[in-house]
Amino acid sequence: MVKRYLRIASLLPLATYRYLRREKRVPAFLIIGIPVLLILMILLPVLRGCGREPEPGPEMAVTVSAPAATPAPTPAIRQVKLSFAGDCTLGMDEALGYDGSFNEMYDMEGPAFFLENVRDIFQNDDLTVVNFEGALTEAENAEEKSWTFKGEKEYTQVLTMGGVEAANLANNHSHDFGEIGFSDTAAALDAAGIVHFGYDETAIVDINGVKVGFSGQFTVYEDPQHLEDLKRNIHTLRDQGAELIVACFHWGMENDDTPDPDQIELAHAAIDAGAHLVIGHHPHVLQGVEVYKGRYIVYSLGNFCFGGNYSPPDYDCMIFQQTFSLQGDQVFSDDQIHVIPCSISSVYGYNNFQPVPVEGDEKTRILEKLRDLSAGLGERNIFD
Repeated sequence: MVKRYLRIASLLPLATYRYLRREKRVPAFLIIGIPVLLILMILLPVLRGCGREPEPGPEMAVTVSAPAATPAPTPAIRQVKLSFAGDCTLGMDEALGYDGSFNEMYDMEGPAFFLENVRDIFQNDDLTVVNFEGALTEAENAEEKSWTFKGEKEYTQVLTMGGVEAANLANNHSHDFGEIGFSDTAAALDAAGIVHFGYDETAIVDINGVKVGFSGQFTVYEDPQHLEDLKRNIHTLRDQGAELIVACFHWGMENDDTPDPDQIELAHAAIDAGAHLVIGHHPHVLQGVEVYKGRYIVYSLGNFCFGGNYSPPDYDCMIFQQTFSLQGDQVFSDDQIHVIPCSISSVYGYNNFQPVPVEGDEKTRILEKLRDLSAGLGERNIFD
């Protein structure tokens, strides 16, 4: 449109000039002025509309789309591998005598000796937890009971040199030398950098960006309060941000390889309350493994580095490992578990307090034993 007006305007001056010159009756200024005036009259409407946006009609409606939202990044998968072993008594009862004792073996072999056969297993996980029975103290006032165990505070080196990072203290020997002995033990573990928990003391450990919470209870004697204490501990851990919760119990009957109804009730209650794994000890023998609502209950790990008996009737034990995977706040349900059959002694005929993984026929025998002990427990038998 603009080009058309400009073309007409460019022809007007010349045409007007020729006409007026031919007539010879028009003053010279008009010969110039009239064409200029005509040009301005033609171009003025055009110039007014040049800088103005056209008003959109229905056929010119424009839709402006908001930029697409950037999707939130998918949370990375985090994993944590935990190992659990049974009763560790780093010391002796004086009534049993020094000869053949844990203390004598420590004096002869040093701290690295005791867990040297399992060190690689424990150092290649993310956290190893044991049940610590007895006291590390110089206190002399033993409780009035059949057996009281204590050792030197330096015995924590057995754990640190063996790759153990955490210990449950809720058991029937942690107060063998009263509250003084118990507090001395806790202080010795603290000094060695070993996390401890038990009774009303819970613990949370940050592992690979995963907050793992631990509860420990001594429930050998049936008491309705145990259930309330369990729920309180798990509630506390959840309030403190624990993403994984492990409930440890010192329970059951000594030398009985079958979990009693109280154990089963508490184990189920722990998982119902939010625990992702239940670990048990105290019977000094192995008990079965149950799968309940897709989560594992290990009723008894047996003894482990056990200075409480120089020649026990049962040497079988195990290390239980589970690798947990998390994405965001979701804990995956999977079967990344590993059961490692062990003996509490690396020699035959007596306890040298040096647990060792077994192989060959012994490994097969213990796995078959665990399969039989687990028969009838829970949703499936993991040893089938």
